Amino acid sequence: MKTRLSVNINKIATLRNARGANTPDVLKAALDCERYGAEGITVHPRPDERHIKYNDVLLLSEVVSTEFNIEGYPTKNFIDLVLKTKPAQCTLVPDAENVITSNQGWDTLKQKDFLTGIIEQLQSNGIRVSLFVDPIEQFIEGAKMVNADCIELYTGPFARIFNTDKHKAIEPYIQSAKYAQSLELKFNAGHDLNLDNLAFFKKNILFTSEVSIGHALICDALYYGLENTIQMYLRQLK
Repeated sequence: MKTRLSVNINKIATLRNARGANTPDVLKAALDCERYGAEGITVHPRPDERHIKYNDVLLLSEVVSTEFNIEGYPTKNFIDLVLKTKPAQCTLVPDAENVITSNQGWDTLKQKDFLTGIIEQLQSNGIRVSLFVDPIEQFIEGAKMVNADCIELYTGPFARIFNTDKHKAIEPYIQSAKYAQSLELKFNAGHDLNLDNLAFFKKNILFTSEVSIGHALICDALYYGLENTIQMYLRQLK
């Protein structure tokens, strides 16, 4: 099964924001990522707009021609933004406001009522909904119960263990992916995937629909160039 590469461009916005002007140009970067082979663009606007700004999302929604994926915690402002821009996919993430980066998935059982209404609202507007979850079967089952279209497994723990015991690192993800498939939930993955661990992940979970990669890819692009780096990541997925 083909696995799409969605490039998260948050770090490009972080670099731009450091100087307060428009270099690098986030819109141009997104279009270049697509031109270089990316099959999706991901953004994660946060309330403090420390990287991608809400206005960036509005502008990107008008020019992105591949799959546009907006991820984040479903505050009222976030949901209003998603409904206004109508991306192909919205990935709901349970981020606390002060976290540096996403570090856990939803407890889909405790948050069942909260998530059900939001998912229904997004889907009624033609937006596919993915839930960011840990590789734990009860939370995957909970994602099915709240009618999510797919899940994105949080791969941070996989990446942390990979260099010491890659087989131990991948095992819960293999089981979780199989369980999601048995529930007819599409399966995405994201967080800390890189050129060292991505091919192994894909080899062991062939039916991964999409990987969302930002930090590592942009860091690699500093050395290899953006076009070459995207091609390197695409090769890891073949």
